[in-house]
Amino acid sequence: MVRSSALATALMPFAWLLLPVGLYFALFHPATLDIANAGWLLQGTDNGENALGLHAWLHDEDAGLALSTELLGAPFGTPLLFTDSNPLLALIVAPFTPLLPPDAQFVGWWVLVSLYLHLYFARRLLAPYAPGDLALWAGAALMTALPTLFNRFVHVNLMAHWLILWALWLFLDPKRARDNRWWIAPIALATLVHAYLLVMVAAIWGSAMLAAFVAARGAGPRIWLVASATGILAMVAVLAWWLGAGGAYDLTGSYGAFAMPIDALWNPGNPSYSNFLPAIEQREGRGFEGFQYLGLGLLLLMPLALFAAVRDPAPRAQRGVFRRLAWLLPALIVLTAVAVSNHPDFAGQRLPRFLLPDFLAPMLDMVRASGRLFWPVAYTLVFAAILLAYRMKRARVGLALTALLAIQMVDLAGMFTAIRGTSAMAQTHRLYDRTPDPRWDDIIRSSRDVAFVPADVTGDLELYQEIAWRAVKFGRPMRNVYAARISRQMKARDAADAAHFERGALDPRRLYILGRDIPVPPEREVTTIDGVRVILPELRS
Repeated sequence: MVRSSALATALMPFAWLLLPVGLYFALFHPATLDIANAGWLLQGTDNGENALGLHAWLHDEDAGLALSTELLGAPFGTPLLFTDSNPLLALIVAPFTPLLPPDAQFVGWWVLVSLYLHLYFARRLLAPYAPGDLALWAGAALMTALPTLFNRFVHVNLMAHWLILWALWLFLDPKRARDNRWWIAPIALATLVHAYLLVMVAAIWGSAMLAAFVAARGAGPRIWLVASATGILAMVAVLAWWLGAGGAYDLTGSYGAFAMPIDALWNPGNPSYSNFLPAIEQREGRGFEGFQYLGLGLLLLMPLALFAAVRDPAPRAQRGVFRRLAWLLPALIVLTAVAVSNHPDFAGQRLPRFLLPDFLAPMLDMVRASGRLFWPVAYTLVFAAILLAYRMKRARVGLALTALLAIQMVDLAGMFTAIRGTSAMAQTHRLYDRTPDPRWDDIIRSSRDVAFVPADVTGDLELYQEIAWRAVKFGRPMRNVYAARISRQMKARDAADAAHFERGALDPRRLYILGRDIPVPPEREVTTIDGVRVILPELRS
């Protein structure tokens, strides 16, 4: 027994190191880590936009310190924030631009680093309460095995769930939580990674500030708390301005369309995402953004945690933790309500709807993919359940959590297989799958800029991404962009471009990429390449 315990202790550092790598290779083909291999991303997904936005910014010689690029949505340009790119990653790789291959992508490495950081902060959260090495590792692994994390494979900025865990770790220590110097880094990084993560981290931070304000004694500490919190808000405002969030954009009116179904915790939605529980298909828009399935291992953890809570007393290390978590309840209730929205569903069926007050609708429009906002609630729930399970006898808890982890992995095996299949193209190392004809390079080089007709490129996003990838690499601006927000100025320009095209007033130096049913102006010759109709730019004499 002593030898086996010593061996387990000796192997534990390898278990910590290997878990993120194992999860990564279960989710993605190894070739995705080749930064010169970008073709697997240009398949019409948000990851393609993520890579394209950074690709354009790195090739935009006029970008300077601005976190936007004029090569997409020219001539006005587009903030990286709205291209689904990663401004934080852009700042990290920018100093190495001269050393990078021309088709550099960092999606795979971002995911791998995010998995390591996720496990790191899960370990920091649980370490003060774990009754042993195995219990700590299995608990942190379970927190990293939340299916919602893996489900962001197609929008990898949002795999930075480690920011949520970081905020929870800060919150749990009242001394740390009331010192806003600790909050600068996670809030700034969340702002630079994704606005939704900022909302989630800010909800936890706001709860910490409320608890600190109530606990403060005297005017002086409260004034300092308000002043330092104001400084945090000012930092966020400056970063948001730098990111380009201050433009004039129309409301989408789509809040509630991507909400969390009420049965999401136990409904996998996709039949291949659980090997044990039946999947009830969700209505359109709910199955991805509203996906909150916990997995069978974590679902079984809940009754085990309740059993331990009733049977076993709280150890000294846990005393006060749940009283501290009670301060999060108001924020978690609000996040849950926003996630479910005023358009609730259950088992794929519509429940009664209700209208929002006029003053509230514009604010909620900013979190239109509201189903995501349940993530901090889920992590808090899992964290609390693991703490309760830690009340079990030391000899049992590590084995029990390891068994639940094994059940979780078996349950999600189909999900891993489905996700990994989306990166299978990486093994071909082929950059252009939709537009392989070598003539594209010379045609685009001979153009001053490139325009899609119609301006909405979502009809064939794979085609747009491959054409745009070539264009920005050669320094040729794209008139169009697929972005989270399109400014009113760009919408007006697109309408004017469409009117000019209908009249036959074409720019002679522009390459036009035509949709299938777009009528061609008189006396204009159309060329077809890779099944794509184009009007070539006129050659300069």
